[in-house]
Amino acid sequence: MQEHEQMRDLVAAALTAARERGRDVADVPLTAIAAAAGVSRSTLLRRLGGSRAALDEAVRRAGVDPGGRRPVRERAIEAAAQLVAERGLGAVTLDAVAERAACSLPSLHTVFDGRDGLLGAVYELYGPLLDLETLAADPPEHLEDTVRALCRAMITAFDREPRVLPAIFADLFSRPDGPAARAMRAYLPRLFDSLARLLMPHVEAGRMRRLPLPVLVQLLLGPIVTHILLRPVLDPVRGVDLPPVNEVCELFAEAYLRAVARPE
Repeated sequence: MQEHEQMRDLVAAALTAARERGRDVADVPLTAIAAAAGVSRSTLLRRLGGSRAALDEAVRRAGVDPGGRRPVRERAIEAAAQLVAERGLGAVTLDAVAERAACSLPSLHTVFDGRDGLLGAVYELYGPLLDLETLAADPPEHLEDTVRALCRAMITAFDREPRVLPAIFADLFSRPDGPAARAMRAYLPRLFDSLARLLMPHVEAGRMRRLPLPVLVQLLLGPIVTHILLRPVLDPVRGVDLPPVNEVCELFAEAYLRAVARPE
């Protein structure tokens, strides 16, 4: 009983020291853990049986990943993205992600606040959002260059491995109130903010037709998304000759400009 209480106190001290330093337990020196526990390093080692492995295992039993590897967040997002690409969104349970990422279930709840939070993090990393935010931070000067850059960013996002976006759109089309839609509600305002910063200055300057932003976005992304989603189906069909993706990007950019650009 006394040994159990001592280990519990050591786990609490280790978690406190890790939290104060913003690091995993495995990255906190034993001297710091000993100081948090109010004992000497030699006393700490004696209680641990000469190795910190017992402490790491006790921390793990308490529902926290002790670390010593890539952060749980990174491993979990990567594992979830692989599951989405391989099996679809239905396969992405927290249990399945925890198993593939080699982390505990409580640590996923702590880091992501549930499944929707995890899926939102996957969309952010593997979708077009970060590319569009980077583009919006330093936008091209000319409308033609902006449109081409937007087309390239979308095609790049669809082609990014693991291929998450096709599975996301499949879920969106089949279940408008499903997990993809729920997780994207926090994602869409940032997406539209970036697109507004890229397109609306050209509207205000009279270079584009004054259409609502959602319509401008749909005119741009609709053909690209449709083509990318159908391309794997059409590629093997005899007699269907699809141009390379880079040519498709140029064709859609030109078509968009003809639809929305105003004469100089």
